[in-house]
Amino acid sequence: MKNIMKIASVLLALVFAVLSFAACGKTEMPETTPAGGDTTSAETLTTVKKVGIIQYISHPSLDNCYAGVEAALKERFGDKVEITRQIGSDTSADTDCGTYASQFAAQNYDMIVAIATPAASSAVAAAEDKDIPVVFCAVSDPMAIGLVESMDKPGFNCSGTSDVLDMEAQVKLIRAMQPDVKKIGVLYTTSEANSITQLGLLEDAAKAYGIEVIASGIQNDADIPAAATALAAKVDCFNNFTDNKVVNNLAVVLEATNAAGIPVYGSEIEQVKNGCLASVSIDYVALGKVTGNMAADALEGAKLADMAVKTISDATPVVNTDVLAAFGMTLPADYADIETVTTNK
Repeated sequence: MKNIMKIASVLLALVFAVLSFAACGKTEMPETTPAGGDTTSAETLTTVKKVGIIQYISHPSLDNCYAGVEAALKERFGDKVEITRQIGSDTSADTDCGTYASQFAAQNYDMIVAIATPAASSAVAAAEDKDIPVVFCAVSDPMAIGLVESMDKPGFNCSGTSDVLDMEAQVKLIRAMQPDVKKIGVLYTTSEANSITQLGLLEDAAKAYGIEVIASGIQNDADIPAAATALAAKVDCFNNFTDNKVVNNLAVVLEATNAAGIPVYGSEIEQVKNGCLASVSIDYVALGKVTGNMAADALEGAKLADMAVKTISDATPVVNTDVLAAFGMTLPADYADIETVTTNK
């Protein structure tokens, strides 16, 4: 009997030893990583997501925004995102944007990305009843048009990127290029809230340099030739904003200013390439990529209501050397290393 109990005790001890060893082995075993590395963003989407992109009109700045948005979404999701792009026409962009937004909402798109302020306003109006998320790009003042409650915490199913310009840096550049400048002319669309905001910022910045800003409001494309000609006779130069109607008619503006013998300062590099003298320029492809990544985060479940509006803080001075030569101007010493471009042919 004693032998049987002794054998049983030995067996029981062996069982405990094996179990203890197995438990210790499991605790110390490193976690394995699935073949192929970390899970990609594409793998987080169980179905293909439909994203409708509304671009207000086609001009280089907004085209660059789209390129950045598309690149970011495709990089994150590949074939798991299906993008449909609609662009407003030059003559009926406001109406077109409303139509496209209604179509995307009626077809239950997973998201609408809106490029430029009028497109964003149309997208939100169409999407809010269906709670479709809206991500905007290149909206200078989203609070002014009610897209967000605040820049830090939008509060709605809507957020995106702002292309607000560094007006102090722009005026500093203008003064350096034209030391005797006294009056800066601005054409702006009276119905575009962004332009009104930027006009106020320019006036404040110019005041510190003792420069007067003379503004002329336009309502449609047909107003631009006469308004540009009249304004060019009163000022030493023009300064463009990211005003879509004005930028889309840049050739008309340049015709008036060249005839008056005054330069135009743009708001980004594409305007400089198309005949403006210089600019402290935002990179709109980079802005689009930031927007696209915000959209991707939202498609993966992030709440736009809690996603702060983002801006591009880096702006680069750039000058068109063809225009510089045409006006018989030289680069100021402070801008000797400025980025240079030539006029698009």
